[in-house]
Amino acid sequence: MAIKNVTVIGAGTMGNGIAHVFAQSGYDVTLVDVGREALDRAVATITNNLARQVKKGTITEDDQKATLARIKTETQLAVSVRNADFVIEAATERFDLKKEIFQTIDANAPEGVILASNTSSISITEIAGMTKRAGEVIGMHFFNPVPVMKLVEIVRGLATTDGVYASVKSLAEALGKTPVEVNDSPGFVSNRILMPMINEAIYCVMESVAKPEDIDTVMKLGMAHPMGPLALADFIGLDVCLAIMNVLHEGLGDTKYRACPLLKKMVAAGRLGKKSGEGFYKY
Repeated sequence: MAIKNVTVIGAGTMGNGIAHVFAQSGYDVTLVDVGREALDRAVATITNNLARQVKKGTITEDDQKATLARIKTETQLAVSVRNADFVIEAATERFDLKKEIFQTIDANAPEGVILASNTSSISITEIAGMTKRAGEVIGMHFFNPVPVMKLVEIVRGLATTDGVYASVKSLAEALGKTPVEVNDSPGFVSNRILMPMINEAIYCVMESVAKPEDIDTVMKLGMAHPMGPLALADFIGLDVCLAIMNVLHEGLGDTKYRACPLLKKMVAAGRLGKKSGEGFYKY
């Protein structure tokens, strides 16, 4: 099936970024969220990011207008997928929510449509098991900020067919991304390696080994990381970091993936990082 109409579910940071890159690459996009306010905010973000690209000279004003013209918004999930050629979910990292979304998509999307999830850690096999088309369910994990970051983890569930994988790999390449094939496992590759490092940095804070800014400086200057692990945790969202650590701990059953008590405490206190105005740093 030729892919022209793409439905993106979730208008948050990842969803609006995914909608941006699909629309800029010539696809007609329906961006879906439960609230009109979230959709308006997403379109405003995309507009601002495109304007930044125009200012940098990477696209023209005509490109900006054409990209925005390809994006429409919708609050009814069932309606949004009826004419879709490809669906990608980028909702909050909660399995119960994704289960509800995928069951609705499965009941309303045309036969043969690939159902993808941008999940950063939840099992694609489990998500696929909520549908009647497990072979057509796949992970397509983008990285933030989506218009800038080149990597896409393409995650094969237990039942994902070779044809579906090949189609999504080609789709990622059409977006100008670099796809990497990953088999379904808690945290995939990226977060299985990244999150324990962030978690260990948080232990260093909790145990007063060093201050957050000094820990980040060690990793930036000593390990050539562009951003320190604690600043990165704030950028990702401490609640998201905690959720992924919990998935790793539960899925792999190894105590080395136990979330640091300080991380749990900060999330409980509402100190979620940049999005709440305070995490390991103040914003």
